[in-house]
Amino acid sequence: MENDSVNNIFTPAVLSFFHEVSTSVHAIRNLDEMLHCILGKVRSVLNIEGASLAIHDPERNEFYFIRTVEVDKNSNYKRMHKTRFPDHLGVAGRVLHEGYPIIIPDASKDGRIYRRFDSDDRFVVRSMICVPLKTRKGIIGVFYALNKRKGSFTPNNAKILEILSGTLAVALENALLYGELETHIDFLQRENLRLKSEIGARYDFSELIGSSRAMGEVFSLMEKVIDVPTTVLIRGDTGTGKELVARAIQYNGPRKERPFVAESCSALSEHLLESELFGHVKGAFTGAIADKKGIFERADGGTVFLDEIGEMSPAMQVKLLRVLQEGQFRPVGGSAYRSTDVRLIAATHRNLDDEVKGETFRRDLFYRINVFQIVLPPLKERREDIPLLAMHFLRKCAAKFDEPPPALTPEALDLLSHFDWPGNVRELENEIERALTLAGREGVIGAELLSVKIRTHRDESTEIRAAPGTLHDVVRDVEKGMIVEALKKTNGNRPQAARLLGLTRQGLINKILRYNITV
Repeated sequence: MENDSVNNIFTPAVLSFFHEVSTSVHAIRNLDEMLHCILGKVRSVLNIEGASLAIHDPERNEFYFIRTVEVDKNSNYKRMHKTRFPDHLGVAGRVLHEGYPIIIPDASKDGRIYRRFDSDDRFVVRSMICVPLKTRKGIIGVFYALNKRKGSFTPNNAKILEILSGTLAVALENALLYGELETHIDFLQRENLRLKSEIGARYDFSELIGSSRAMGEVFSLMEKVIDVPTTVLIRGDTGTGKELVARAIQYNGPRKERPFVAESCSALSEHLLESELFGHVKGAFTGAIADKKGIFERADGGTVFLDEIGEMSPAMQVKLLRVLQEGQFRPVGGSAYRSTDVRLIAATHRNLDDEVKGETFRRDLFYRINVFQIVLPPLKERREDIPLLAMHFLRKCAAKFDEPPPALTPEALDLLSHFDWPGNVRELENEIERALTLAGREGVIGAELLSVKIRTHRDESTEIRAAPGTLHDVVRDVEKGMIVEALKKTNGNRPQAARLLGLTRQGLINKILRYNITV
């Protein structure tokens, strides 16, 4: 190798070398093992002390070493392996900028050497060849051959490394892309597990708060129906958590890995609901510019939740009945039926028995969906659950605001427990979020932060009944007293008092003038 000529570069030794390198690239899957093998062969063939690889990081405008091999057992491989340096410095910076190999016969006299690496006297660079690692994307790094043992580096040595660098660059690029792909796949797998974990946590029974006897009966019914494909009808007033129950049944049962698709039958017109449920074909109606899958097709193998099914028109009831009986549906504008395998969970706030008697709901469909019924009690019928729910929503809302949950004063908790909550659990959650917003960083939610309707409810239902005078007089006295109290608590700050009372600033001023309040 020492006296080779440019015309005779491909000697048997060099050809054997290229064959061995090619074999290593294709046979060895582990990147570190492949580089160790290749750099070892380069060191042996060129009779050098060391060989290194540095990858270019364009986002940080830096190079970083991924492999260094030296003969000396006390080499600085580990230190070099983690070293980064700016991509405009040293020989590597020149090679990156110019795109051609550089030969350094005497490193001690060459100003292009990055002297930082010479600080470790265990390995001193005396000479080198640095070649670019080029791919179609550009230069992804540089390859170093360090310290010729005998003689000097020749143009043929540089040519050999330049030829090698093409194969090595492609192998490195593939390895880096594979590493990115593995990282991405690992991220997706972890994200998938995280989402499944969140779904499980969000929709398991722990989200259904209640220790009352009424909720105990609900939990018992849910446990019985979770593992069977029975159609379920959930009845309950608005805000009682019907969809939450449906999701808990889905995500704790055998279909938990399959889709859960929900739709409200009261939110759409008949024609739009039909398209949402069964899909449509291109050209079925104005605006149908492409085929669309309905929820019965998207949820195949999973669960369809139809909220407010009592609002469904008679024509839609017939089409839904066919899906339940035959497992088939026809998209809007389509000519062929399609099959689906879904579990139906329906919900309504109506008494469907009365709807059937009044002939506004089909009897045969009612029998199909009323296989297993779960009735959710209104919040006023399980008041003992209100403190548990209030604390749950406090923690939930505080986490959303990234703040520690405040405490509820006994007076506030008592007011919450005695309110009738016509909007049920949903209304309670909204009230807690409102109070938390008003409390800010106070750390305590007192009665004054609750809505006026909640603060006055007990008085109106008990004390006011026994109060003397007309209804107008009683209302006036209560309203005036609350305004005076709010102004005292806010030291006469009218905007703040208005917020406490749930009034606009002008509304409060009008009432102050009406009642001649001088606080």
